[in-house]
Amino acid sequence: MEMCSLTHFARKQREITDIDKKKFETVYELCDTDKKGYLNREDLKMAVVMLFGYKPSKSETNMLMDQAQAKDSPGVCIEMFMCLMGKKLSSDDHYQQTRQIFNTFDVNCRGFLKLEDFRTAFSRVAPRLPERTVLEAFSPPVRKDSNHGDEWRSLRGRRDQINE
Repeated sequence: MEMCSLTHFARKQREITDIDKKKFETVYELCDTDKKGYLNREDLKMAVVMLFGYKPSKSETNMLMDQAQAKDSPGVCIEMFMCLMGKKLSSDDHYQQTRQIFNTFDVNCRGFLKLEDFRTAFSRVAPRLPERTVLEAFSPPVRKDSNHGDEWRSLRGRRDQINE
């Protein structure tokens, strides 16, 4: 019997569109500042930042350079860059996006979020967002019971606990 990991089922391959290809091409041109026809290590790191929103680690950069660099080339040509970024985009893990969003909120690197983390994050990205919305986003979901009075008391009790 063949064994499969759960990530195999959870990961969806994303189609690379013409818009994605155009974006890769534009980023390549922007990062090839000297118009040398290839991207060196620093150029490649900047391209990943522009496309995916994070700075790749030294090992990831080494892996990308090793995969893309021809023996006689000093860097990554546009064809290899397009291929690499297409592979990277198509196998992008949606859990990675969730982790990045979580880390954005978890500025103190505690591994969990407090109400103050939510308030800080929302005040930066949506300063006019009502406090109530922040509280609702932070509150755990309420179980739906047939007795609406219990549900309301549960909500109110949680809100009182949060404000303490």
